[in-house]
Amino acid sequence: MLVYVLRRIVYVIPIVVSVALVCFLLVHITPGDPLVAVLPPDASAELAAQMRAAYGFDQPLPVQFGIWIWKALHGNLGTSIATGRPVLSEVTAAVGNTFILAVTAAFIGFVMGAFFGLIAGYFRNTWVDKLATSIAVAGVSVPHYWLGMVLVIIFSVWLNWLPAVGMGPGGWAWNWEHLRFLILPAVTMSVIPMGIVTRTVRALTGDILSQDFVEALRSKGLRETQVFRHVVKNALPTAIAVMGLQLGYLLGGSILIETVFSWPGTGFLLNSAIFQRDLPLLQGTILVLALFFVFLNLVVDIAQAAIDPRIKRA
Repeated sequence: MLVYVLRRIVYVIPIVVSVALVCFLLVHITPGDPLVAVLPPDASAELAAQMRAAYGFDQPLPVQFGIWIWKALHGNLGTSIATGRPVLSEVTAAVGNTFILAVTAAFIGFVMGAFFGLIAGYFRNTWVDKLATSIAVAGVSVPHYWLGMVLVIIFSVWLNWLPAVGMGPGGWAWNWEHLRFLILPAVTMSVIPMGIVTRTVRALTGDILSQDFVEALRSKGLRETQVFRHVVKNALPTAIAVMGLQLGYLLGGSILIETVFSWPGTGFLLNSAIFQRDLPLLQGTILVLALFFVFLNLVVDIAQAAIDPRIKRA
């Protein structure tokens, strides 16, 4: 197992370097001058040159990339052009807020998806299967930003039960005063992973139930609950892989959902950085999210190998 883990870590290194290079180049090939956000309209050429030198934009791209990587390895992602604050502190605060939203949405989506997928797989081609499949298809098909606006209209405007925007007064706390702000964005964000997990678990459950070893277990007189545990154990590795990917997408933040609900997470931060042409903030946010996604995939791979030894041997 240790050799497998070390091999996976070695495989991650070139991916991390490639991700950093892509993040750097994608931001630099976009049109426009990032210093427009801080320079006054009547700024002189000398002042513009000084600002470019201060942010390192006067250097060739390879030199900029090397300096950026070196500073990033030491925890320095630069300074935001728009706010003047360190990028790392901006990203850290946004990641924490997105983590709260993503984990809550993942819990709702994964639990509901696993439940609908299991009952649909056990009762295939019945009305239960059709109902669960319809819910899954609707979850994947409905635009989540549209669903978010509909939920705001119903529960915030018409019924006045839940707040429409923000994440509550002051810092986050796990109390009802703050949880009220979390319900609508979390439910909205959980719809797509719920649909994907439902369809995946349904297909896995139906395939496993049709295999010979299940019939052998039943012929030996095992109770259905014991058979169910074997079905879950065999479906778990693939289901974990799908859930891990979905969790990565959720932790990456959703620009549309966080913008609709004004949730101050990474998606909202990216949206602001894009419109303000805040190059250091945009680079730092994309890099942190991409590295987190790579790390999460590594954890999922190791978890799969620990659950199913066949993956490790392969």
